[in-house]
Amino acid sequence: MKRSLILLLPIILLTGCLTAPVKQVFPDVPADLLVACPDLKLVDPNTTKLSEVISVVSENYGQYQECQIKVDYWIEWYKHQKEIFNSVK
Repeated sequence: MKRSLILLLPIILLTGCLTAPVKQVFPDVPADLLVACPDLKLVDPNTTKLSEVISVVSENYGQYQECQIKVDYWIEWYKHQKEIFNSVK
């Protein structure tokens, strides 16, 4: 009985080494960050009103600011996730 237990013990210990390795998967991107920035509006070339030009310019500036925030957040999110992903080995 002892002899069979002694022969069986190394087999039991080595079976723990035979498990499949864990595959690391990089996390998915939040859906909000996958939306492309909208195209900027163009000023009508036939306009003669400065107020229309200023309106289009201010709307484009606001869209740019929103897109800049989104891109900055995307870069921050990516760097943080990459650090976490590389630190786990």
